Amino acid sequence: MMRNVWEANTTIEFEKAEPVELTLDHCIKCNICVTACPVTAVTDLFPGPKYEAPQAGRFRQNKQPTPDYSVDYCSGCRACNMACPTGVKIAEINARVRGDIVQEGKQSARNKLRNNLIARPELLGKFGQPVAPLANFLLHGGVGRFFANKLFGFASKAPLPIFSREKFSNWLKQRSAPANATRKIVYFRGCSTEYFEPRVGKAAVQVLEANGFEVLVPEQNCCGLPLLSNGEFDAARDYHEGNVTKLIDYVKQGYVIVGTSTSCTLTLKEEAPELLDYFTDDARLLAANTYDLNEFLTMLLDDGELKTDGLRPIPMRLAYHMPCQFKAHRVGRPSVEIMDLIPELEIVESQATCCGVAGTYGYKEEKYQVAMDVGRPLFEFIHEVNGPINVCDSETCRWQITAATGQASVHPIELLSYAYGYPPEGELAKVLLPLS
Repeated sequence: MMRNVWEANTTIEFEKAEPVELTLDHCIKCNICVTACPVTAVTDLFPGPKYEAPQAGRFRQNKQPTPDYSVDYCSGCRACNMACPTGVKIAEINARVRGDIVQEGKQSARNKLRNNLIARPELLGKFGQPVAPLANFLLHGGVGRFFANKLFGFASKAPLPIFSREKFSNWLKQRSAPANATRKIVYFRGCSTEYFEPRVGKAAVQVLEANGFEVLVPEQNCCGLPLLSNGEFDAARDYHEGNVTKLIDYVKQGYVIVGTSTSCTLTLKEEAPELLDYFTDDARLLAANTYDLNEFLTMLLDDGELKTDGLRPIPMRLAYHMPCQFKAHRVGRPSVEIMDLIPELEIVESQATCCGVAGTYGYKEEKYQVAMDVGRPLFEFIHEVNGPINVCDSETCRWQITAATGQASVHPIELLSYAYGYPPEGELAKVLLPLS
């Protein structure tokens, strides 16, 4: 009997995991990764993926000082991984070297404090969201920006998020389980949905409920990717272990995990296990049953289980950018497949490699211009399409695009939620409500 797509697979056999450093010997020096790298294309500060990972990696020795600190300019976008024909884990090798740099204490005190702050969005959210108006004033006002730049090294124009006045979890507590629910699913909300963009989580819940799911949102913490990206591996391990402990029983009961943050789901699936060498049976079982939400919806669609009747039309032509972290899932173009179901909606796909922000990379004063130069082709594309809004799956990419172009960016699930008949929120409401 075929397994229903909403049921967790708890009988998986796993192959032995290979440390990422061992993949450097697969390098054939073809330089394809160099041509794919968006950072190398705009700055000489980063000599390229081949040099930093497989080539320099052969000279790095355990517990010895890192020979070249230019590796810190790797944005971790994984474009090199996607291009490599032999499977070298270039971005992961670079990330582990950055972890060594942090352990060696080779950062300035100012940069260390800044990186510690931006690597903890959950902590920032817990303090900032309850006093959202004040926090937003300090975070986005001229005086606050000035001191953030001078004291901590934040870029003065960094695309920082806006704290929401409402927490997603508070909204969720007010909802009852849908009467038509015939199955259950677990939603990994991520920090951005909880503290900055609850509208994305609302849309996800509404779409899943429309398809007969009761959405469970158990206790969880930050996925840990910002910590991994900033070299704080010990703290990231605590976060990842915490999520495995909190979520694994749901998988063992037969539920799958879905998320709307492409970086969060990739971290649960792959990034944290590989970077931390964390391959316990529970961690691997959780990874094998974690999906991006639109990836999961396409599985339902292929199985004839997705509601597609009576969708409300959206007569618009919108630009769509698939984030680097979503490409790294290697699952095709699920968001485009889902948006193609919406009548009268025309999606124009970006061919740009990266928006440049790379999570927290573009927030840093010394890397801000690199991030903007990397993202320029995308920003130009957004202006060429000239839609009223644009679409992107990643929260930090959306914030980067909006800051750089002045045009609001929304998650694809928000469009589907509206097509199902739910009221839009935020910038989406401004462009869609006049059409209703």
